[in-house]
Amino acid sequence: MERGFAIPDDGPELGDEAPSRAEAAADRRLADTIYERILGRIASGEFAVGAKLPTEHELSGVFGVSRPVLRQALKQLRTDGAIVSRQGSGSYVRRRPEDAVLTFAPIGSIADIQRTFEFRAAIEGEAAYLAAERRSAAMLQRIRQTLNELARCVRDGELGVEADEAFHALICDASNNHYFVSARNSMKTNILTGLRLTRSLSLKKSRERLELVQAEHDVIYDAIARQNREGARLAMRQHIENARQRVFEGEAGGI
Repeated sequence: MERGFAIPDDGPELGDEAPSRAEAAADRRLADTIYERILGRIASGEFAVGAKLPTEHELSGVFGVSRPVLRQALKQLRTDGAIVSRQGSGSYVRRRPEDAVLTFAPIGSIADIQRTFEFRAAIEGEAAYLAAERRSAAMLQRIRQTLNELARCVRDGELGVEADEAFHALICDASNNHYFVSARNSMKTNILTGLRLTRSLSLKKSRERLELVQAEHDVIYDAIARQNREGARLAMRQHIENARQRVFEGEAGGI
């Protein structure tokens, strides 16, 4: 008797009800829309800091979406620190972003901006690691020049988006791996949108805010200059994560 091979079950057949990739992508886009609509209501004060959000059933009805789609939106809001969930009690507004977030960010772009930060933390963190190992003296000098230009922008109260972009782009270049440069260039429009948003928000704050952001750039540069690979990676990832969190540094509740 011949011994056969057991064929593992890869998943649902074509006739099954599991969502297709196209359907999953459509749900993700819809969840992003609901995320931004809830965020807009939090920013406007309709959902006040400290207040309990309507139930999932109620929100699904208000926005006309399924519970799974709504849960994706709520998950992103929790990740951003805008809401917090209490087991058995529901979700509460934890932080209210400034109205300026919705002024500076194009309509429908906030979810994309947040995902761009995630992309940048992964790509640029590894690029900084390699830049610390491989950078040349000439490239380090170019990075230093952009850092000096950023410092001038802080002193003069300028936005500094171009200098900020140049600083990060040069670090990818210094990694001596063109794939990092290509990957980042593929997202350049989104990256510039995020830079304009975060630097515009910082410009509305005190001088200390801009100096804090500049200090984060200094730490990245110092690690690369000292060829501290792990330090450069961690400093870059922390800087980008801090930038993402600064989008939501509005009114916070004690919950």
